[in-house]
Amino acid sequence: MIVTKIKRYIGISFLVLFIGSTVAFKSNFFEIAKQLEIYTTLFKELNMYYIDEVNPAELNELAMKSMLKSLDPYTNFYDEQGIEDVRIKRSGEYGGIGAYTHYKDKHLYILEPYKDAPAAVAGLKAGDEILEIDDIILKDYEGENTGRMLRGTPDTFVQLKILRQGKERIISVKRSKIEMNPVPFYSMVDAEVGYIAFVKFNKKASKEVKKAIYDLKDHGMKKLILDIRGNPGGLLNEAVSITNMFIPKDKVVVTTKSKVKKWSNTYKTRNEPLDLDIPIVVLVNGRSASASEIVSGSLQDYDRAVIMGERSFGKGLVQRYRKLVYGAQMKLTISKYYTPSGRCIQELDYTNREEYEIPKFSDGEVTTFKTVNGRKVTDGGGVLPDVQIEKPKTLNLTKNLFASDALFNYVTDYYYKNPTIPEPSQFKLSDVVYSSFKEYVLTHNDDFKTISEQQFDEAIEKANDDGYGTKIKAEYSLFMDAVAQEKVAQLDANKEEIKDRLTEEIVKRYYYEEGVYQQKLAFDPSIVKATSLLHNEKKYLKLLK
Repeated sequence: MIVTKIKRYIGISFLVLFIGSTVAFKSNFFEIAKQLEIYTTLFKELNMYYIDEVNPAELNELAMKSMLKSLDPYTNFYDEQGIEDVRIKRSGEYGGIGAYTHYKDKHLYILEPYKDAPAAVAGLKAGDEILEIDDIILKDYEGENTGRMLRGTPDTFVQLKILRQGKERIISVKRSKIEMNPVPFYSMVDAEVGYIAFVKFNKKASKEVKKAIYDLKDHGMKKLILDIRGNPGGLLNEAVSITNMFIPKDKVVVTTKSKVKKWSNTYKTRNEPLDLDIPIVVLVNGRSASASEIVSGSLQDYDRAVIMGERSFGKGLVQRYRKLVYGAQMKLTISKYYTPSGRCIQELDYTNREEYEIPKFSDGEVTTFKTVNGRKVTDGGGVLPDVQIEKPKTLNLTKNLFASDALFNYVTDYYYKNPTIPEPSQFKLSDVVYSSFKEYVLTHNDDFKTISEQQFDEAIEKANDDGYGTKIKAEYSLFMDAVAQEKVAQLDANKEEIKDRLTEEIVKRYYYEEGVYQQKLAFDPSIVKATSLLHNEKKYLKLLK
């Protein structure tokens, strides 16, 4: 009976997964049916005869996710709880304590309590480890979704036992409605230039951008910096609406092309613009993707803004959610999108991927297109800025550092040793602090280990197993010290980028995200350069013509 239910569940799941459109798959229906039958019989035999008990749901989900992962990183399966995460991301609101958390090795940490949110009001700090949520002891809890237990109906309480600087304490937090504003900061840079930081394309995006524009105009804004660095994208319609604020009605913003005809569309501006004349600089970087590239690419094609910064990420693919059975959903890539000039800025060629390498379109022959004013732009490899801001290449070592706990843990230590810092517009990280960070990395090597160091550790463990590890232990320690010294020395190749990350994390501890932007407004080289360009009308117009 159990096997029959499993078989029915697997069959339904994969039929929905593979045969979402009967018309599209008529030609290979037999092959699909054949593979489904092989899978269900395999699963049946596995469930009946494998020596240990198997969890059908976990095993099937792993199989589905592995299959989808082989296509592209954007095609994914979501169970019911995963769908709730998607809803929050798209709507920009949920009930909870208002804190960004991180789960690692059965430990849950507060990375950032949001300003004025319940977590901050109750006194939670970045770096706090949550030991218990109500009556649940997290070290005994199996699963990575512990952060979801902090969510709940507004006005309900959650009791937390936390560990801070070696001391345990109990904190009760009253949940509330948390709204994630896609525009976390906007301000006047000077008497004429306005600045808007825009970090995601959720359902509130165009509304909040419009609100910021009107407010800045009331404060005298005559020129605009739109900062979409690090913006990973989101809802396509919101990208069209934001572009519409600066170009006329009935203009093409983006075209999508799919193998399913009804999903191929041309998206045009529907409303009268807010301002057709205001000079604009759009800031982008390598983490500006998808909807961010629709906005920057279309404004570039219409010569409506100067794009400044680094080449964008290069995501020219569109996804759509499809409902499956039992409340599950799948997000799958359904089309490629094209900017008004006709270019697709997709960088990675997933169709021709090999086992360990994905080809780049920009490495091949690119096609040249023209903007409205006749400027040359190319496809593949993201949006190339009109004004490029060069920076040293980020080493893999530096990427590993940013992915480790070293920077966060150092700043936690720094925060408790320094009760105050200057206000954000006056704070600039000194070389003394940077040097102390490098010393911290040396003395806390477990916080930041490279792949080679991990492999060396594995080698000495095997040597111990073979019985001769103790004989080389002293030499090994000297060798690993030398490796650590060289590792830290090489970080200087990305010194400024590391200092920028340290600055952000330190300022955030004292002044929240708002303080980070206030500091950037005073010292960020890209914002300074964009402001200078906007004050040079002749140079600005020359770039567009």
